[in-house]
Amino acid sequence: MNPLVIVFLVLLVLSGIGLIIFILMHSGKGTGISDAIASSMYSTQTGTSIIEKNLDRITIACAVVFLLSLVVLMVIYPHGTISQ
Repeated sequence: MNPLVIVFLVLLVLSGIGLIIFILMHSGKGTGISDAIASSMYSTQTGTSIIEKNLDRITIACAVVFLLSLVVLMVIYPHGTISQ
């Protein structure tokens, strides 16, 4: 395997795991994990909105890295060209 392929596979896996974690941390109606963490850290609503904005930014960054690494791997290995 090419070292470039290994790097993009690692990026794909790590960003996929990050997406799962950060999406699960989003709160739906105030009962999510991020709301439980934020309520114990901050007592005002301004703190939770900052945490939610940062969580959104991190989730979007993970999604962009995931999609870019997926597209690069699709270009490097088109359908049916993987050989041992």
